Amino acid sequence: MHTSTTSTAALEPWSIEQLQQATQGYWLNDKKPAGQIKRILTDSRDAEAGDAFLALKGERFDAHDFIAQVAAQGCDIAIVSRPVDADICQLVVEDTRLALGLLGAYRRQQNPQLKVIALTGSSGKTTTKEMLGSILSRLAPTLVTRGNLNNDLGVPVMLLELRSEHQYAVMELGASHQGEIDYTSNMVQPHVAGIINIGTAHLGEFGGRDGICRAKSEIYAHISETSIIPAVDDFAEAIRAAVRTEKSLSFGTGGEVYASDMVLEAQSSSFTLNTPQGSKTVRLPFAGEHNVENATAAAAFALAIGINLDDIVAGLEQAVGAKGRLNFIPHKEFLFIDDTYNANPGSMRAAAEVLAQQQGIRVMVTGDIGELGSSAAIEHYKLGRDLVSVKGINFVVAVGEFAPAAQEGARSTQYGKKMQAFLNQEQALPFLIDLIETHHPQPISLLFKGSRYTHMETLMAALMEKL
Repeated sequence: MHTSTTSTAALEPWSIEQLQQATQGYWLNDKKPAGQIKRILTDSRDAEAGDAFLALKGERFDAHDFIAQVAAQGCDIAIVSRPVDADICQLVVEDTRLALGLLGAYRRQQNPQLKVIALTGSSGKTTTKEMLGSILSRLAPTLVTRGNLNNDLGVPVMLLELRSEHQYAVMELGASHQGEIDYTSNMVQPHVAGIINIGTAHLGEFGGRDGICRAKSEIYAHISETSIIPAVDDFAEAIRAAVRTEKSLSFGTGGEVYASDMVLEAQSSSFTLNTPQGSKTVRLPFAGEHNVENATAAAAFALAIGINLDDIVAGLEQAVGAKGRLNFIPHKEFLFIDDTYNANPGSMRAAAEVLAQQQGIRVMVTGDIGELGSSAAIEHYKLGRDLVSVKGINFVVAVGEFAPAAQEGARSTQYGKKMQAFLNQEQALPFLIDLIETHHPQPISLLFKGSRYTHMETLMAALMEKL
């Protein structure tokens, strides 16, 4: 499995006994290595002396095939679900995927000093997580989910990085099927956890938004202290019904933690953060009303684990967005907004509102949204209709298989001429160059966004190169 997810920090070693105890496996032919294990990893390319390589098996790959290679690299142990003909100590377990979960859970249990926050939602998870990381890491060493390590494999990989100096952990939990969040939240044992929102991401896998709500609500079964809930959501009642803790804290309009006096600037925002601990002004270095909402969610999680309001405000004001999340990049006399990390219908609309706040000619370049299942065409149609209707947006350039569906939606409005549709990036690039040349020297702001697999950052980079 070639996703390099290895941290550079020194990890806490494992003893041979701990490894066996955690995985409930047995040593093949009673052959055990001597000494401690410095780290457990799933990427064969990084395996070396002192490591244990855990061989995962997926639909299209089987890392058991790489065990001879890791042995040649000097790796001491292979954790396997079937013995392999290779000169390496083998810890045989029933299922390596589950063994990874057991190892993550074991490491979590070994760190009772830790205060753990877990969060899930359809959009805003990553930004809220980064805001929480900013609040907590000012106060004490904090482990924060990196990148998109939020699934049944990513969560335990993150937990393996826990060290005794960590006082806080912020774990983002994703769901691509029912039962996944039940599994990962049981592993992380959060003190405080909750849902940020229920949107339309992953519609295909869940057969509708109520299915998404059920899957994400699994997080509420494993909270030891306080449940966090959105005050405003189409599924607010269903979410409340899933809460099992005595204590809960709501955020958003009508909730206990909410924003007022909001001022939205082109690249930032300010608002009054109102909480049960009092109210404070926040100058947030993020654009868009949706990011103010993310900030109130982050504040609610932080309050629930005992962080005071001044520390929350200081952390929010110093927060930095994740790469590809509304990053503003001035390039020559143009403004490029890189929001290419991912997309769902809700975040696409929120990005359009941010673009509408910028200067000059405003161009939104969109890629397809994935994981919408049979609703993909209608969702893109509605998106096309809505994006061209955003006041202040001059052009929408849709790229991908569902671009024609988006264009049909645009044409159902009086603003149909604002949208151009292209099936691929190669076709879109000359149009964008021409668009910029036509309107230059007026200031031009361009926002790029699409689902991860569409790699809209490639089109953005190609356009920057040509200017």
